[in-house]
Amino acid sequence: MIDLYTWTTPNGRKVSIALEEMGLDYEVHSINITQDDQLAPDFLKISPNNKIPAIVDRDNGLALMESGAILLYLAQKTGKFMPAGDDYWKAMEWLMWQMGGFGPMLGQVHHFVKYNAGKSAYAEERYSAEARRLYKVLNTQLEGRDFIVGDYSIVDMATWPWASRFDWQQIDLDDFPNVRDWYVRIAERPAVQKGYQVPKYVTDVPMP
Repeated sequence: MIDLYTWTTPNGRKVSIALEEMGLDYEVHSINITQDDQLAPDFLKISPNNKIPAIVDRDNGLALMESGAILLYLAQKTGKFMPAGDDYWKAMEWLMWQMGGFGPMLGQVHHFVKYNAGKSAYAEERYSAEARRLYKVLNTQLEGRDFIVGDYSIVDMATWPWASRFDWQQIDLDDFPNVRDWYVRIAERPAVQKGYQVPKYVTDVPMP
């Protein structure tokens, strides 16, 4: 049994989608970041950085924060959704790309473009341009591929939830047809549909 501490964000959805895909039993603990639940002392013991998601594996008592580390742990625990051989390192490369670029930069778009529009034209232009550049990088990688590296993996699970906020980013997925097709392919998976609604329903899965 996995205890999952999460909220309705792209990083949180990475892990609930992975847990659904891997068929692991888990119990959801909602950490409402709009009400500062992440600052509670008990949560700090599990996630020292006060961020969701976090997990506790009841099998061994291991507590983990950081979505990328959690995905790697779950893939190793189950032996699923992480390629072997040379593709292992390609998957690591693209997982790090998501963790260092596609997530953080799109998060800045959400902050400046969706929630603080008009406060900094420079920031809006800078991060919107970077978002389009990153989508172009992903579109190129997906040329001739169904998934980012080899078969469907934690790399796709890490990246897809950030793309699911394409409307927040003012991104038209038709401008990036390989990304659009990949996005729809993943969005139609039952485990993704279910994991997207953890810890609660907000909207249906956005579709281009």
